Amino acid sequence: MKVLGLSELKPTILKIGGSVITDKGKELEVQMQVINRLAEEIREANVQNLIMVHGGGSFGHPLAQGYAIKEGFKEKAQRIGFSETHHVMTVLNGLFMDALIWRNVPAVSITPSSCIITKNGRIQCFEDAPLKMLLKMGFLPVLYGDAVLDTKLGFTILSGDQLVSVLATRFNAERIIVGVDVDGLYDADPKVEKTAKMLRHLTLENLKKLQSKLDKSTAYDVTGGMFGKITELLPAIELGIPVTIVNAAKPNYIYNALKGKKVKGTLMEKE
Repeated sequence: MKVLGLSELKPTILKIGGSVITDKGKELEVQMQVINRLAEEIREANVQNLIMVHGGGSFGHPLAQGYAIKEGFKEKAQRIGFSETHHVMTVLNGLFMDALIWRNVPAVSITPSSCIITKNGRIQCFEDAPLKMLLKMGFLPVLYGDAVLDTKLGFTILSGDQLVSVLATRFNAERIIVGVDVDGLYDADPKVEKTAKMLRHLTLENLKKLQSKLDKSTAYDVTGGMFGKITELLPAIELGIPVTIVNAAKPNYIYNALKGKKVKGTLMEKE
């Protein structure tokens, strides 16, 4: 068997938002029918060299917020919060893994807290050798937002968005596909502003201008909401890796995006 080098692989990075696979209005409420559909779309698309990352939604965010995990280790009572946050993320991840493996997708879960250490919330140490081997052998590595150890804070929350950007830049990704619960990127929060306009195509210059406006978004998310997503993805876009944002809550949008077919959404690229 010929094992390809990473430079030849140029993986696709697929991010599925936590708001798609959980009900953010109800703590620990999974959208199992959505997970099953997405797993089926991933199987049908049969994309080679795929890395997947998913968010936490109503599994990770309420606990992380309640125990102030993102702000770091300040008191002993937070330790159980760190443990709970990490544990519920493994539960959510396990449900997605079930759906993939039952469909004969060779997915393998990679726990971020066991291979990543941050410094002030930014990835400092990432032991990615197992991930590289899995990718080269044709597996689908699956990672997720997690509670991780931090050399300055003690611990913090690592967002799936930061993970996506680092994976894309480290592995020289061909593209990034981000599945959210809206049709794409808007000039305001479409769940709050009825007149919000969807943006179909954005260059790096456009994105930087849009940042200040999105920064005032009312949508709360311990990992930064839509503004946080854009900020995290900028380094990948600067390297020429295109990012497509699509509505993963709608059937076949992820399938079509993975297959490179035309799909409603927002394309962000360097120029």
